[in-house]
Formats: sequence, structure tokens, C-alpha cells
Amino acid sequence: MHKTDFLIIGSGLAGLSFAVKAATRFPEKKITIVTKSIVSESNTRYAQGGIAVVMDFLNDNFEKHKEDTLKAGDGLCSKATVDLVVEEGPARLQEIIDLGTEFDRDADGNYHLGMEGAHSARRILHYKDVTGFKIQSTLLEKARSFDNVEILEYRFAVDLITQHHLGVEVTKKSTDIKCFGAYVMDLKTHKIETYIAKTTVLASGGIGQTYKITTNPEVATGDGIAMAYRAKAAMEHMQFVQFHPTALYGHAGDTAFLISEAVRGFGAVLKTKEGKSFMEKYDERGSLASRDIVARAIDTEMKARGEECTYLDCRHLDIEEFKKHFPNIYQKCLESGVDVAKDMIPVAPAAHYLCGGVKTDAHGNTNIENLYCCGEVACTGLHGANRLASNSLL
Repeated sequence: MHKTDFLIIGSGLAGLSFAVKAATRFPEKKITIVTKSIVSESNTRYAQGGIAVVMDFLNDNFEKHKEDTLKAGDGLCSKATVDLVVEEGPARLQEIIDLGTEFDRDADGNYHLGMEGAHSARRILHYKDVTGFKIQSTLLEKARSFDNVEILEYRFAVDLITQHHLGVEVTKKSTDIKCFGAYVMDLKTHKIETYIAKTTVLASGGIGQTYKITTNPEVATGDGIAMAYRAKAAMEHMQFVQFHPTALYGHAGDTAFLISEAVRGFGAVLKTKEGKSFMEKYDERGSLASRDIVARAIDTEMKARGEECTYLDCRHLDIEEFKKHFPNIYQKCLESGVDVAKDMIPVAPAAHYLCGGVKTDAHGNTNIENLYCCGEVACTGLHGANRLASNSLL
């Protein structure tokens, strides 16, 4: 049996940021992070596009960002949560900048702000096309600097511990459910270990791997959702699974390679095999409509034409600038036999993000005492029926 003050399940941006803040606030408390693979493996690591924050107050403002979020969420967002997240965005961003996170800047030293689908202004801060990896690396380095933070890799959380495990009947109608920690399997010894915690934070990510084609890494198997459901936590909006419109079609591997929304923000256009653009038929914003609209449009075109993909045309763009902004995407396309300067990129939708999850308030509280949720595993009401691009890292 292991005892800790804070047990954090998951090591993505949500779990690590909580660990850093808790370690700073409570230097005398013990903080334990368990993660099923290496500590850096999470959806955060693969977030390409960037983080959406209002920075250019001459051409953007909080109300625009809020309206874009609410519109993308199709009327099912919590306005109070949207207000809080958007308005606190710049301050939260400054925290990770102060920790050492770098973002791309223009020739004048100002942050380069990208455009993505369904945004009404340029507000996407990014580090090339590996923004998530950059932020996570910074937070991980900071978390490791604390003496009171313990990071345990290859630990698979099996079940949340509640009164149920003490022989007390727990149902969905129970009003006094308490979480005491979790049972965790050591994947090297295959032994189940008990972690008793005063506070348990579920930051275990999404469910992408429940789909055949997904942009999510192998670790995104929905274990946190399942554990919380068995513990009788309230769930919300589980039917809203976002499909990213543009995964690289034909890419070898267990995980679909994502062609970032920022590529369309850079000027790429969705087209048919014959080179004819089609998004104008579905939305006046064309290739920069919200993800739900673009994914459905691509799916409709594929079915109507009896084809397995559509195409993203970058041939008219400044390819040298493209390489500078999207070096990873450029290289992956080359490895798949696609030269973006000469060839259109074959793309198709792939399961990408769970908009629902364990129901929480704006502070991560669940209906289970001492159990908190944050990140993709949580449903705070921010995303509604469809997440606005780059609101995930925010």
C-alpha cells in the first residue's frame, strides 16, 4: 500500500500543470503521478496546431473568442465556463511562458499568430507544428524539479477506490460517494498496488483508440472514463466525439497522422481528386469552417464519389514558408510519397477528441468527494457538441 496526498492519473498537459501548481502551493505535500507508458506519451504530445488565446487586442478580443467557441459548440457550451476560460487564457499562457515555453515569433519579435477553422481572428500561438510537445516538455522538466513530486511510469490505473470496495453499496443515487485513491497495476511486475490518496485527480485523456482510425496514440483507451463510470461518477455529452477532418490517408502505423488545421489556416484548400474545391457547397467559410462541418462534408463527398479520401492542396503556397511552419508535416508527407510542392495531400476524417466526459464544474469538482477531473477526460461545458480548434491545450 502506498499513501500520498495527491494522486494524479495521467501525465499530459492537464495532469502535469496540476502537479506543478500543487507542488508550488503545497511544498510539504506528497504528489504522485502515475502514467501507463512513458511520462511524455499523451495526446498533448501530438497536438500540432497551437493554443488559442487572445493576444492581438487591436484585431481580436475576448467576445470574439467566446462567440467562436459557442458557435462551434452548437449551442451546448456552458457560457460561464467559456467566459472563464477565454478571459483567463492570457494569464494562464503567461504562466507557461514564464516556465520557459517558447512560441514562434515574427521578424519584429512579436508572437506569430496562426489562423484555424471557425476562428474569426488570428489567435493561435504555436511552436512550429509540435506545440503540444513543446509545452509538455517544459512542464515535465518543471515537475521533475520538485522534491515532493514522484512520477511513476508503466503504471496502469485499474479502478478508483470508493466505499464500494469496503463492502458498502454504492449506486448512481448515492449522494455521499467518496474516493480514497486507486488500484494501479505495475505493468512490469503485473502486480496490483493500492494507492491511498487524500485527493485523486483524473487526467487520463480521451477515448480515441476505441475507433479503428484515430489520431490518438495507443494510450488513449478511455480507462479514466471507464473507472469514473464504474465509480458512479456523473457523465455528460459522451455522444459528442469530434472527428478531425484531415488525417493523412494511407499513412502506415497504428495512429493516423494528423494534418493540422493550421495548414488550412495557412491557405491550403480542400479539393476533389480532379482538383476542384468543394467546401463552398457546405459553408461560406469554405475550408476554414468548423471541424464538424468540414468532417461531414468530406464524408459526404467520399460517399457520393465512392472514394476513400479527398485532397488538401498546398501547391499554390510558399513552400519554403510551409517547411518553416510545418517541418514535421512536410517530412511525414514525403515519407508517404507526397511532395506538397507538387502533390495534393490525401486526407480523410479520423476520431480525434472527446467533447464529453466526467461531468465537472469549472474547478474540476465531480459528484464524488475527493475526486477531481481535468483535461480531455472532463466535461466542463467548454466544448459543447464540437471543440473549437486549439481550445484543447487552453
